[in-house]
Amino acid sequence: MTRAVPHGRRARGIALPVVLVILALMLVGAVYLLKAVHSTGLTTGNLAYDATLSRQADLGLHSAFQWLDTTAATSKATLDNDSAANGYVARLTTTDLRSGDFWAGSKTITDSDGTRVEYVIHRMCNKSGAYNDPVVNNQCMQTAPNTAALGNALPIGASGAVDAAQYAGSPRLHYVVTARIAGARGASVTNQMIVLIGA
Repeated sequence: MTRAVPHGRRARGIALPVVLVILALMLVGAVYLLKAVHSTGLTTGNLAYDATLSRQADLGLHSAFQWLDTTAATSKATLDNDSAANGYVARLTTTDLRSGDFWAGSKTITDSDGTRVEYVIHRMCNKSGAYNDPVVNNQCMQTAPNTAALGNALPIGASGAVDAAQYAGSPRLHYVVTARIAGARGASVTNQMIVLIGA
C-alpha cells in the first residue's frame, strides 16, 4: 500500500546542484593543471635550448680569443689595424649589438654539429692605428698595469734581481669579443667577453 505525498510538501533535493558545481570546479582545475604542466614543459625545453646555444656561442669566443692571444704574442702591431679575415676591427664605433655596423668585419665559423657561429673582435679605441700615436690622437680604453703584491715582497710580474731595470708598466688595452648564433625557432644567443692585453 502506497502513501500519497500531500500537495503542500514537495521533496527538495540540493545534492544534485552541489555535485554539479563540484564537478565544474574539478573540470576547470584539471584544465588549468594541464596548461601549467604544458607551460612548464615548454619553459624547461626553451631554457635547455638556450643553454645549448650559449655553449655553442662560446666556441666563437674561444676561437676569437685564441687568435687575439696568438697575434698579441707574435705581432702586436697587427692589432693596430683591421683584419677582416680574422673578424678583427681595430676600433669600436657603436655599442648597439643590433646594428649592422657593429657586425661589419665579423667572421663566421661552423662547429662540429654544423651550427654557424658569428663573432667579431673590437679594440675599444675610437680610431685605427697605434694607441699612443700623437698624430692619430687615438683614445682607447686602458687599464694601468697590476702593481698589487698579494702579500709578496714584489709586485706581480716584477723581477727580484738586484740589477733589474725598473720600467713604467705599459697599459693594458681592452678588447671586446662578441659571438652570436641565430638558432632555429627564432631563438638567438649573444655572448660577450672583455680581454685585456698589454700594449
